Amino acid sequence: MKILQDQTKYAYDTPLTQKFFTESSLFFDIETTGFSPSHTYVYLIGCASRKGSMICITQFFAENPQEEEQILSAFLQTLSKFNNLITFNGLGFDVHYLKERCALYGLTESLDKLPHLDIYRKLFPYKPILNLQSLKQKSLEKFLGVERKDVYSGGDLIQVYLEYIQSPSEESRSLLLLHNYEDILGMTMLLLLLSYSMLFEGDFDVDSHEKNIYETFDGSLEQELIFSLSPEFSLPKRFSFHSSQIYLTGFQQQVKLRIPIYKGELKHFYSNYKDYYYLPEEDRAIHKSVAFYTDRNYRTRAKASTCYMRKAGIFLPQYQEMITPCFKQTYQDKAAWFELTEDFLSSKELQKNYIIHILKWLSDGK
Repeated sequence: MKILQDQTKYAYDTPLTQKFFTESSLFFDIETTGFSPSHTYVYLIGCASRKGSMICITQFFAENPQEEEQILSAFLQTLSKFNNLITFNGLGFDVHYLKERCALYGLTESLDKLPHLDIYRKLFPYKPILNLQSLKQKSLEKFLGVERKDVYSGGDLIQVYLEYIQSPSEESRSLLLLHNYEDILGMTMLLLLLSYSMLFEGDFDVDSHEKNIYETFDGSLEQELIFSLSPEFSLPKRFSFHSSQIYLTGFQQQVKLRIPIYKGELKHFYSNYKDYYYLPEEDRAIHKSVAFYTDRNYRTRAKASTCYMRKAGIFLPQYQEMITPCFKQTYQDKAAWFELTEDFLSSKELQKNYIIHILKWLSDGK
């Protein structure tokens, strides 16, 4: 077994990376000879920790299959000094693989007992929003503008390692170590992308709002409400996304959210329709408690689809009944609206809760 150590200055030391990458945190990544822990084995484990502004990288390299137990033991000894784990898809692969290989040798481990930040899982909902072609680590590094010397994938290097076992060479070992080294170092840089997930989870301030009138493609005039937001953590790359006439753009410390305004008449549907009558001539429902004032010939028993009151005004969309009363165009509509009032426009708290609702709807891919 070979243990290789290196230190380098952390070039991406920001308030966001400081939040997640503390001196009690450990990054790790493994290189294996296949996907199945029952039929393959791990030959390289890379770790990264930090001391102040420096990143400390340690690699445990098995020069042959018989040294697997040694690198597992050395890794577990290192792991015991830390309280938090950070990986890229570690919850999907690395942890399960290591647990099975440790069990084979009777090694005690605590991999699933420590808090674990999986960068891949945190970013997964935002792939379409950031217009990412792939969520592979190298693709995300490219999105950030990070360049590598390594040009191989983990799969490419399996054969390189198998050939190394038969005929060790400095060139082959350097290729294997470089890939793992840059995977580990790249993960520490990918923390910057968590600024997007933090934004969508509500880490922002509402700075201002304004109404805007714009001309559509057919020449008609429409209104929108534009929110200006300040994310807690700077967004490293510009992004732009739209869905159902909702537009979201952001870069660094500024985010703009454009919401369509509906001006006209909508309906509020009462849930307890059995307690109402419908008045066809007036196109509205009235409660049974006042129905005796209405001629029987001018009323019918209300149905769910006819039990409503009409309201003219200006409205904003919502995708669950979070602000009441809730309005729709028809009973079957999934999209709903709420009235845009001065109370809403004067309350940063109401606005923020609403914006979080919209961001969640966008990230859910609706």
